[in-house]
Amino acid sequence: MINIDKYLTVRWQMGGRTFPVLDCYGIVHEVRRDLGLPEWPAFEGVIKDGDEMHIACNNFRQNVVRCEPCPGAVAACYMGGVIGHLGIVVELSGHLGVVVEMEGALYVIECNPRRNVTILPLARFERQFLKVEYYQ
Repeated sequence: MINIDKYLTVRWQMGGRTFPVLDCYGIVHEVRRDLGLPEWPAFEGVIKDGDEMHIACNNFRQNVVRCEPCPGAVAACYMGGVIGHLGIVVELSGHLGVVVEMEGALYVIECNPRRNVTILPLARFERQFLKVEYYQ
């Protein structure tokens, strides 16, 4: 099980790859490491501006497998036909802030400039984007 309190200390910064300063891919990389999953490339210097992130994701896609949402899966979020944001799926048990117990429910951890880190139920996260695909 991961320590959610750790991620709530993250401060968003474009291109952030070193905890506690992370961007959307930085949080994916950090959570994957904490879950004991194989590391993905750090993609240092790859940021959302322009097409850099979409190009990097498309080039890396041959190394991953598309899957259904499950703990550890990376959420690739489409904005206007290109991948413009990433998140990672986790399974939470116990309490999170003032929310009641969430046994076995899937959530997405994401990092963004407005709120730093958010942890959203899967369906609520997906409603923000045109299309979301999951990869392991």
